[in-house]
Amino acid sequence: MKYNTFGIQSNTMRNIWISLFIVALAAGCANTNSLSITDFSQEGLEDYTLLDVRTPEEFAEGHLENAVNINWFDTDFVDQLKVVPKEHTLYVYCRSGGRSAKATALLDSLGFKAINLTGGYNAFQAE
Repeated sequence: MKYNTFGIQSNTMRNIWISLFIVALAAGCANTNSLSITDFSQEGLEDYTLLDVRTPEEFAEGHLENAVNINWFDTDFVDQLKVVPKEHTLYVYCRSGGRSAKATALLDSLGFKAINLTGGYNAFQAE
């Protein structure tokens, strides 16, 4: 077995470097367009759309005031976005943050300015 100057096996050192690279890559890919839903306020906002990507059933059980519901699971999700002006900032939320993170990434790739409201509706209700 080969050891480096620090007495660490070459394979172990390689694994450490690979792990560090993956962590750095993941940190660089993190969505910087996010805001905690508990810090979100509609006051003073102009030219925005509040987008709820939960199912219609979840939406009917309660939602943020002024929210538009477009179900992330709908096969025509992208087509339904045609009602949303591209010049608007989209504040996106779901139940707990998973769907809204995916939707925000997709919206960004489609040329929208999208902000993920982290924590989702569950965090909003808990406050």
